[in-house]
Amino acid sequence: VQLQASGGGLVQAGDSLRLSCTASGRTLNSYTMGWFRQAPGKEREFVAAIARSGESTYYGDNLKGRFTISRDNAKRTMYLQMSSLKPDDTALYYCTAGTGRFYSGSYHIAGFYNFWGQGTQVTVSS
Repeated sequence: VQLQASGGGLVQAGDSLRLSCTASGRTLNSYTMGWFRQAPGKEREFVAAIARSGESTYYGDNLKGRFTISRDNAKRTMYLQMSSLKPDDTALYYCTAGTGRFYSGSYHIAGFYNFWGQGTQVTVSS
């Protein structure tokens, strides 16, 4: 499956932004999906994951409540709604898809995922 992330941009602190990840090649029903981010000079960080049918989600530390992950399998698209953005949220955001089961509990590990999009840049100014 090929993944294309979009929706990034330059925003001010406190603003909201919605990222999209569109898949081609196969339907999304077979994949646990996730978002990671990487800021300059920092390691890649888990942001959120969602089970195949969207019934379960999980978030990285201190992100739940500001970030919401969702998916529309019929549209082959996953979303990340981000609100109350902070300068610390500045990073390149990657969408991912994995064939592993969400309930294995490994969705926060980058190696769990088989496919990665190219990333979309989010920059939050203070």
